[in-house]
Amino acid sequence: RAAGAGAGLGTVTGVLGVGGGFLAVPALVHGVGLRMREAVGTSLLVITVNALAALLLRADTLEGLDWSVVGPFTGAAVLGALDGRRLSVNLSGSALRRTFAVTLLAVAAVMLIDAVTS
Repeated sequence: RAAGAGAGLGTVTGVLGVGGGFLAVPALVHGVGLRMREAVGTSLLVITVNALAALLLRADTLEGLDWSVVGPFTGAAVLGALDGRRLSVNLSGSALRRTFAVTLLAVAAVMLIDAVTS
């Protein structure tokens, strides 16, 4: 089940270029049977390895990066991850799932509006 879910996730991520967490966490919870907290940790590790592999395959694009954007973006993301971890400790698994679902719906709505109006 894990390999099947991973293959599907990798294919969709590769085709659409979406962030893996939005697909990996539900796949790990519902497809593999992990608890929410285990799914989040597993997803983060998989995303890290997948991102490093993708970076190696696209190394030729690094020369065009705007490091004045990369640095602050990365730094803020790391700080946000630390805050998110601190906040998640106070939430139950069901509260995390609800928060995740609401976030997914909000992102989907924004993407739908953008797709329809572009």
